[in-house]
Amino acid sequence: MVLRTVRFITLLLTALLMGTTLCHTMELPAKMLYNAELWATVNKSLYWVFAFPVGAIIEMGAILSTIVLAFLVRKHRPAFRLTLIATLCLVVAFFVIWIGFIAPMNAQIGQWTVGSLPADWTQVRNQWEYSHATRFLLHLIAFSALLLSILRETPTIYPRNHVASETAHLTRR
Repeated sequence: MVLRTVRFITLLLTALLMGTTLCHTMELPAKMLYNAELWATVNKSLYWVFAFPVGAIIEMGAILSTIVLAFLVRKHRPAFRLTLIATLCLVVAFFVIWIGFIAPMNAQIGQWTVGSLPADWTQVRNQWEYSHATRFLLHLIAFSALLLSILRETPTIYPRNHVASETAHLTRR
C-alpha cells in the first residue's frame, strides 16, 4: 500500500510539474515574436505563481517523492533503473537548468522596467525560453520513465489463453 501511494503521489506531482513546463514550451513560438515590451510585460505578470509557492512545492515534492520511490523499489531492477532515470532528470531540471540558467534570468528580468530594457534583451529571452523547453523535455523523460517503471511491473490482466477460453465459452452456449 505504501509503494502504491508513493507511486501515485510521484506520478501526480511529476505530471503537474511537467504541465508547467509544457505551458512554457507551447507558448515559446508566439513569445519569440513578441517585441521587448510585450515579452517583459507577459513575463512579469503571468508567471509569478509558477515559482513560489505553488511551483516550488510541486517541484520539490516531485523530486523528493522520486527519491523516496527509488529507495522503495531499489531491489526491483527495472523499476529502480527507470525511477533513478526519472530522479536524475528532475534533479538536473531543477538544480542545473532552473538554478543555473532560469533563476539568474528571472532576477535580471525582475529589475527591468518597460522603459529600461537592455539592448541584449533577446539573449536573455532566448536563454529563458529555451531553458524552459529543456526542462520540459527532462520532465517528459522523467514522467515517461516513472510510467514505464509501473507498466513493466504490472502483471497482464488476461492469461495467455484468454482468447481461446472465451471462444470455448461462446461455443458451449
